[in-house]
Amino acid sequence: MTAPSFENAKEDDDIEDPVDRMLKQTGCMELHYKVQECIAETQDWRKCQEHVQKFRECMEEYQQKKIRKS
Repeated sequence: MTAPSFENAKEDDDIEDPVDRMLKQTGCMELHYKVQECIAETQDWRKCQEHVQKFRECMEEYQQKKIRKS
């Protein structure tokens, strides 16, 4: 078995995660990261409800704008 080359690793890094792509479109990516950071720090999502609520509101606003455009 051979180790993956640096070139292959670079190609993998260039592939964008579909979730990241979706979050960029919504404009809520930073809020998503704040939720993740809070959960990582506290190890308890229940302690992160302020961040969760802000993220939820951002996503709902995005959905409403999307519906209005249709």
